[in-house]
Amino acid sequence: MDPLGNLYGTTRYGGSHEGCPGKWQCGAVFRLDTNGVETVLYNFSGSDGANPTSNLIMDTNRDLYGTTESGGNLKDCGDINFAGCGVVFKLSSDGKETVLYRFTGGSDGAFPPAGLVMDASGALYGTTISGGDVGDGVAFKLVGTKETVLHSFCSWPNCADGGYLTSGLIMDSKGNLYGTAAYGGDYLCDYPEGCGVVFKLTGKEETVLHSFKDNPDGDEPSAAVLMDAGGNLYGMTELGGGNGKAGTVFELEDGRKERILHRFRPYTKRGDAPETSVVQDANGNLYGTTLGNVYEITVDGKEKVLHLFCSWKDCSDGAIPNDLIIDAQGNLYGTTYGGGINGNGVIFEITP
Repeated sequence: MDPLGNLYGTTRYGGSHEGCPGKWQCGAVFRLDTNGVETVLYNFSGSDGANPTSNLIMDTNRDLYGTTESGGNLKDCGDINFAGCGVVFKLSSDGKETVLYRFTGGSDGAFPPAGLVMDASGALYGTTISGGDVGDGVAFKLVGTKETVLHSFCSWPNCADGGYLTSGLIMDSKGNLYGTAAYGGDYLCDYPEGCGVVFKLTGKEETVLHSFKDNPDGDEPSAAVLMDAGGNLYGMTELGGGNGKAGTVFELEDGRKERILHRFRPYTKRGDAPETSVVQDANGNLYGTTLGNVYEITVDGKEKVLHLFCSWKDCSDGAIPNDLIIDAQGNLYGTTYGGGINGNGVIFEITP
């Protein structure tokens, strides 16, 4: 959201170019103004990036930065559905796109799934799902067009540092980076890749802050963490936690001591299998989404369902919600992957 209240985002498919493999177009960047009018700011065509799945960040010049999951050099990157290993791009306020970096699928990484974070000097930081020295993703730094790999992850047995990064990074006031890896860690779950970790990067030095155990604390943290003013981290796991392994919301006090705030139950209107980050209001309440709803976790640990999507008879309000953002008044904004009158997703607002 910009200072005027306009919303900016990406679509994985659609747009005006059909130069991408398969039956879909390559995706677009859009703006939604405060009157609900959408403007497509850019259509991807393949070599400039394709199929963005990330959120966007905006600098003081109102230039936008993001990633695309595929596209770029258009080589075979190990996924038959897409060509290219992904890019980091800049979209200036006048609509000009610049590819800042094209991933090769080697030690530099491949398939960046999430958005970026920018430090005070303008350097960008992000993650990839695969590639790197071991093949299970990297955390990277981009200064201009020069990429530096900060850490290559590994998710196979005995890879305690984590692997398969499906989410982005956050940065504290000292420049330390924090993130999650969906696999890896000290404990094995129902498969040999491990239950996932929360990690900290200080320069190129990685520290695992927490390794998940499945039961009772969760499995597969697939979204970015949130840090409050006191340095506490908040996040979710898509699976695990008991209660039918339907996922959890957790807190790491001082970045270390874990506390489970909520355990989801499967196949209920209370929601299960959360895949998105949480946001926090001025009072400390947390908000997030599951596959079927938007929820609130109050400061006293109670869960409230704010909206239940898609009654199967009517999905005009959307289906499968993604990440949320929150404004100063506590209004929540988000998108859904499907549903709506056209079946291709919606942008929604939930008022306090």
